[in-house]
Amino acid sequence: MAVRLRRAAERGRAAVGRTALVQLVPLALALYLAAGALATWPALEDADDRYLARAAPPFGEPAAGDHLQLGYNLWLVGHQLGRGDAPWRDPYSFQPVVDPPLNLQGWLFGLPFWPLHAALGAVGAWNAFVLLSYALAGGIACAWLRALGLGRGAALVGGLAFALAPYRVAQSTGHLLGPISALLPLALLGVELARRGSRAWLLLAAAALASIPLSGQLHLALGAIPLVLAYALVRTRDRGLLIGVGAGALAAAIAGVLVRETVIEGSVAEGGRPLTSVTEYSAEWSDLVSRDGYGRLEELVFVGWATPVLALAGLVLLVRTGRIALAGLLAVAAVVPILLALGTNLPTYELLYDALPPFRFPRVPERLMPIACLALAALVAVTADRLRARAAIVALVALIALDLRVDVYQAAAAAPDNDAYAALADRPAGLHLELPVFQPESHFASAYLAYRQEAPRGGPAGYSTTAPLRANGLARRLRQLNCGGLTANTDALLGRLGVRYATVHRGLYAQSPYDQERCASVAARALERHGWRRRAEDGPVTLYER
Repeated sequence: MAVRLRRAAERGRAAVGRTALVQLVPLALALYLAAGALATWPALEDADDRYLARAAPPFGEPAAGDHLQLGYNLWLVGHQLGRGDAPWRDPYSFQPVVDPPLNLQGWLFGLPFWPLHAALGAVGAWNAFVLLSYALAGGIACAWLRALGLGRGAALVGGLAFALAPYRVAQSTGHLLGPISALLPLALLGVELARRGSRAWLLLAAAALASIPLSGQLHLALGAIPLVLAYALVRTRDRGLLIGVGAGALAAAIAGVLVRETVIEGSVAEGGRPLTSVTEYSAEWSDLVSRDGYGRLEELVFVGWATPVLALAGLVLLVRTGRIALAGLLAVAAVVPILLALGTNLPTYELLYDALPPFRFPRVPERLMPIACLALAALVAVTADRLRARAAIVALVALIALDLRVDVYQAAAAAPDNDAYAALADRPAGLHLELPVFQPESHFASAYLAYRQEAPRGGPAGYSTTAPLRANGLARRLRQLNCGGLTANTDALLGRLGVRYATVHRGLYAQSPYDQERCASVAARALERHGWRRRAEDGPVTLYER
């Protein structure tokens, strides 16, 4: 095994050379797109007019969920570029309370999402993005493993194990963490190529690593930066190369600090999360062996039943062939994130929480799980590299697909063409308020982002776990409108803010804890008592104008 890997490293240029790449890419693309189809089935059957996502019952409106926030932020990049405005700003959320917020989620994928949205619309673009994210994650992991010296079949198997890793799949239903996890093997690939070729490849590693915090995934960056540094130390003793990797890691750390100072500081998350919030999202020990995809997705830390056994075999093979440093790194990378995912169910987590300030901000301790997914996939690939028969590789592909399959996707209702919002798009300038009003951290507010793509218009609402404190305070004050608490003073406040239009969403009253029949009707009558005129109505949505 050691001889094989050393020879593979010597012939590394051939392993990732042009001819081999041309032969491998079509097969890898087909395999990982098939993996995406498997992960999203049976929701994929309704992908023509529904989102591949995870969401609540719709009640005639778009089903609220994180996919609507991410889809909006990806759409926003192309929308802003088309208007000649800054693509990294959101001119519509929390207006006019704060300056246009930074759109971190659109940083990496917003540009390629632009033509998808133009060609396929909001639903089609999202579904294509989801399926392509599996091809991206599996393909990059496969390329890294191939550059590491593993055979083509083994690299394909490892890429599949990473693409279908249950936690990564769960986080691809609406959270950016799933797609952005592809940057982990990309950073390692950059280091591997720089080790055997031009050091210019370090720019790829640095860009991939820095893009993790720049996309808002600060928790993942806490593990990704030391992972890449440790990988470089294991793979080379070239001082110049190590300095280059260190510089890239420093750039990523600086990017994280900048995001912390510009986005988190002054937001509802600036003081960190209480340990009770971490407890709420901590996985149980039983979650490690349960493939139940109908519970909370944050706690889906299942790593398969056969996959850990195959990974353990790969670890033994590395040790037996003398590659102890690589074995140790992959073992630590696999075990530590899994233990940390247990959160406060692990006795030492509170000590880590107290000792390391960065760990006081994430409320979801599982956010480092993509690192474990990649390490396990690499160890599985090492085991697969011992197989010579093509039929054995095919059988292993089938085993991995069955072992890691979890049912988490739903066919989530999209925003129907709505005459009320079509009328809003044609009205004169003025800000827009949606009822019911939600706190910015409430996922129900995401439904309004789907309508905003149909009729872009600023307003006091928004959906963000790092919303500015002023926006959060205003939302708290405006919530009294939800059940008819519109007073002369509050109406005057809306006037000062520049709010000229309001929509009452009976479907969102039904999705959320509010009483649909009582609160929605009372809120509508309160608007009419204060002189707001009904302009248009379609289904559960009614448009009012001041």
